[in-house]
Amino acid sequence: MMNWTHGRRVRQVVQALFFGLYIYLLIAALQRRATLPLADLFFRLDPLAAGGAMLAGRRWIGRLALALITLALTLTLGRVWCGWVCPLGTLLDWARFRKRVEDRRPLSGRWRSVKYVLLLVILSAALFGNLTLMVLDPITLMTRTMTASVLPALNHGITAVERVLYRVPLTKGGVVWVEALLRGKVLPVQQPVYGGNIIILVLFGAIIGLNAVTHRFWCRYLCPLGALLGLLSKVAFLRPMIGRSCNRCAECVGTCGMDAIHTEPDGFRISPSECIVCVDCLAACPRSGAGFEWVRPPAAQQPYDPSRRQALASLVGGAVGTAVLATGAHTRDGDPLLVRPPGVADEREFLSLCLRCSQCIKVCPTGGLQPVLLEAGLEGIWTPRLVPRLGYCDYGCHACTQICPSGAIPDISLALKRQVVMGVAVIDRNRCLPWAHGTPCIVCEEMCPQPEKAIRVEEVTVVDARGNEMTVQQPHVLEDLCIGCGICEYQCPVQGQAAIRVYRRV
Repeated sequence: MMNWTHGRRVRQVVQALFFGLYIYLLIAALQRRATLPLADLFFRLDPLAAGGAMLAGRRWIGRLALALITLALTLTLGRVWCGWVCPLGTLLDWARFRKRVEDRRPLSGRWRSVKYVLLLVILSAALFGNLTLMVLDPITLMTRTMTASVLPALNHGITAVERVLYRVPLTKGGVVWVEALLRGKVLPVQQPVYGGNIIILVLFGAIIGLNAVTHRFWCRYLCPLGALLGLLSKVAFLRPMIGRSCNRCAECVGTCGMDAIHTEPDGFRISPSECIVCVDCLAACPRSGAGFEWVRPPAAQQPYDPSRRQALASLVGGAVGTAVLATGAHTRDGDPLLVRPPGVADEREFLSLCLRCSQCIKVCPTGGLQPVLLEAGLEGIWTPRLVPRLGYCDYGCHACTQICPSGAIPDISLALKRQVVMGVAVIDRNRCLPWAHGTPCIVCEEMCPQPEKAIRVEEVTVVDARGNEMTVQQPHVLEDLCIGCGICEYQCPVQGQAAIRVYRRV
């Protein structure tokens, strides 16, 4: 008979290994190392991301075909993804606010319906071309938080400590050694900054904090990916069960972190849609009364399973919500400063494919790609945009086109990327130093990466503030050559708002 205590330890080791792989791929992608093609591995294994993107984009996305592995695993063994692979689930497992699971009072079982409603709304909205609620996908939540909040804050903290220790003679050498070892390999060379990072962190912190209410609150009641895998688990071939040798000691009930074991008149029953195959109950059973069995018929319907009425209401809600979001005032002209990543030509198609996964944001070497808050309306929340004042689009980089898992940013070659137009630079002559003040400055022209120079200067004679005549070079933008990379805006020496700004090409 199998020792399930060892099985539980194996599961914990596998969890740690997958979590370590997730963090490694995250950091490796930040440094754009050789692992870049695998950096979106967890998204490619995510069936909710895959299904939502394919529904919204009305096309098969081969890059996301690995999600079939997760589906096959779920149809065979149940919600193994949730209990063994998911990095957010692992983090929630580690975030235990109390020692024993049974000390946490579970909410009414009806609360479990929330995750199914969220799932149905996400899929129905995707059916109508909207992926706004994909921000609630667990891999998206985790990646966005790590990219925009946790890792930048960690780097800032490490750098601050290093500055203090560098002034101490005894630790100065250690700081130099750590910098040589980690800087550029694990830690970024330049401190990244992201808009909306506080909101992103607070949302993620709330999800972790809900563990204080009951263990794995997110997984039990809110996770839409868990809901999808839970529905599939009802027809899994191998399901958890409690056999006849059970003496009703209830050790398994008190150990189950998902409250998936229900008391019935004839004993205990494990709900396969809620079980994450953590094998904690098997390890806790003193009589080996719990185990797995091969089953063909679907599991019994539970009160919290989605009903036809809920499915219909979710379909209507997704349709109405999509229509309302797509007809907001922002859709008429849009924000003129809403510059999308290279290769994005159609805003509607982009919104229908973007998973809000922050993959492109984390690999941008300059930090120019930023998560949108409401600049594109609620429909475009946390999609990427280029903010040149924070970072430009590197002329020698096309990492964002390589890493996008759904194809919202087309996978184009570097040569083609250098030709696609993201926007156009416009000079504000009331702020430009040569135009407004007669002060010599040709930074924008010098920085323009275009071989033929999209910014050129013209020598003119002007009168300075003292009434003296002088010759300055005034810049002009050649719109036919400008691709809107934003390096001119980034490098503009004018304090505050730059004297040259990139506007989206209409």
